[in-house]
Amino acid sequence: MRKGILVTADGEVFEGRSVGTDGVRVGEAVFNTSMTGYQEVLSDPSYAGQVVVMTSPHIGNYGVSDHDDQATAPAARGLVVRSLSRRHSNWRAEGSLASYLVTHDLVALADLDTRRLTRHLRDFGAMPVAIGTDADAGEMWEIAASAPRMEGQDLATGVTTPVPYRIEPSTTPLGRVVAMDLGMKRDIGRRLAARGLEVDVLPATCSADEILDLSPDGVFLSNGPGDPDALGDQIRAVRGVLGKAPLFGICLGHQILGLALGATTFKLPFGHHGGNHPVRRLDDGRVEITAQNHGFAVDLWSLAGRQRPVRTGLAGPELLPEQVTSDFGEVRPTHQNLNDGTLEGLRCLDVPAFSVQYHPEAAPGPHDSLGLFDDFMELIGLADPDVA
Repeated sequence: MRKGILVTADGEVFEGRSVGTDGVRVGEAVFNTSMTGYQEVLSDPSYAGQVVVMTSPHIGNYGVSDHDDQATAPAARGLVVRSLSRRHSNWRAEGSLASYLVTHDLVALADLDTRRLTRHLRDFGAMPVAIGTDADAGEMWEIAASAPRMEGQDLATGVTTPVPYRIEPSTTPLGRVVAMDLGMKRDIGRRLAARGLEVDVLPATCSADEILDLSPDGVFLSNGPGDPDALGDQIRAVRGVLGKAPLFGICLGHQILGLALGATTFKLPFGHHGGNHPVRRLDDGRVEITAQNHGFAVDLWSLAGRQRPVRTGLAGPELLPEQVTSDFGEVRPTHQNLNDGTLEGLRCLDVPAFSVQYHPEAAPGPHDSLGLFDDFMELIGLADPDVA
């Protein structure tokens, strides 16, 4: 057994057992409350620059499968679990999580007090950590304390596709969309293709002209990592598309749309990471359980010239404005996080555009929000196909 440690930027030390590759990695530690889907989490490009702490105590029991990878290689800097399964058993399994970690050169620790670490991140916020082997606690603390914070980091251009590519529809072809790849997960492309859409995926560095030159029926802004405020080129590209093509954004794409409309964003204390986040639909009050992974949020109050209200009790609609005026007309909030009251979705009333903060493709996570892809089909004027 090889000893490993994790040291936070504020000096807390956590001991564990190394179950991945040797060495030291640095990243922002965040906790994820999903009970399953560890492979999708690790391979989600939105986790670039982060060390994932799983709050579910037992991880790895069903192994790994190539089909579940959301990118060609994991973007996460490391993994922390309480107990790593010694055996895996599942008819889909092609290997163990332990072998997956070594194959992809991921530093990982098990037998670590994830409850204490999660409580620390909850109380003091997501922060840089150093994780690994072959270094003492003092050296690790110096590494963590000197690591850059997530604010101001453009990580999306580091995980985007280097060249454009096309995803063919997997059913009767109905139309074409252009996807700006800010760190797009594979299952998003599968969901769009299953609705008869040909998807032209462009790098995050694409311009409005490059998008519009393809004459798309609609434009999709993907998920991705890092600080949205650092993506000035992407914000300008979206401003150039708004009003000229229907647009749907998720996760980082939602934040980019908010900034393009003239709103601001802010860093959440410890973010939303997991597959069990309750979100209220403001039009009918129904609640969806959603999959989320983000550390920033859009502040629509900034478009109203007001400070965000301070939550003093349960999260209610009064924490969001009813409607605001943007550079592209009126905007209405559509979804709200029931844990902290932050904005989870918006719709433009004067241009065809809407977005949500979470991951409706459900990889991993519940399927409550899959209908948002059908809403996109309706927005771009295409008949809803019969998809499972």
